Amino acid sequence: MSRVTLAQWQMLAAVVDHGGFARAAEAIHKSPSTLNHAVHKLEEQLGIQVLEPVGRQVRLTEAGELLLRRARQLIESAESLEDVASRLAAGLEAEVVVAIDQIFPAAAQAKALERFSDTYPQVRVQLHESVLNGGTEMLYDGRADLVISGIEAQGFLGEPLVNVRFVAVAHPGHALHQLGRSLDLRDLAQHRQLVVRDSALRQSTNAGWLKAEQRWTVGHVSTSLDMLRRGLGFAWIPETRIADELASGQLKPLPLSAGGIREVPVQLIFRDRDRAGPAAHAMAAALKRAVKEVCEQRSIPSNEQP
Repeated sequence: MSRVTLAQWQMLAAVVDHGGFARAAEAIHKSPSTLNHAVHKLEEQLGIQVLEPVGRQVRLTEAGELLLRRARQLIESAESLEDVASRLAAGLEAEVVVAIDQIFPAAAQAKALERFSDTYPQVRVQLHESVLNGGTEMLYDGRADLVISGIEAQGFLGEPLVNVRFVAVAHPGHALHQLGRSLDLRDLAQHRQLVVRDSALRQSTNAGWLKAEQRWTVGHVSTSLDMLRRGLGFAWIPETRIADELASGQLKPLPLSAGGIREVPVQLIFRDRDRAGPAAHAMAAALKRAVKEVCEQRSIPSNEQP
């Protein structure tokens, strides 16, 4: 049995965070004497001084810094446990917020949302169609329950969902196709590249841009696809988004000597799997099931030159 209670650690943390007993007492609605007694009792029980006076304030000793750093993990775990319990007591959540990268197969997305709606028609869904770092930024900000992204999220564990294959394409009448030979980076750099803008607000990137002389940056994959059909540039587009155009000849893979196909592993990431409610788990299950059903269709083999 632990000699020091969680409440004592919480009170010590409050004293440190607020710079003294008086301010901490006001912030957590305890008397200064109660906080003083709790901290002194903690020091007595541990046999270590954790606070030392500095003028009218107090600061952590070296030992106190180490102990409080570990104690904060306990405090956070306890708060998380209480939050899980409250969510379980409340039952089904009213809304699920999902950030799905635009490279995710559209057919799988639609099928998953339809299946989820059939099971949980009363649960609202906020769908954010993100690009690159946009989804992980929502994850870091705590603004999404689920994120599907091809970008690694530091501090989170994702599970593999699908490998999305990008194909470099242009309209059959585009100047690059008229060259009638294998293409390299120098050829591409002389023509307009269509790039989809990173939806992150703080850490956006220009991933995929080849430093082409001309670049048009758009906000959605569908806009890029429309411009490709009109012969306005070239781009790497998710294979599942252009299956019909490739089959009909509206778009044609560029005969690149290398790099004509790129593959991006996409993951499904919970903001907090334990805190997630039944609707969030149901949404994740629907997405995983839809990927298996939709992505069983034939795709361009990785060893086949587009």
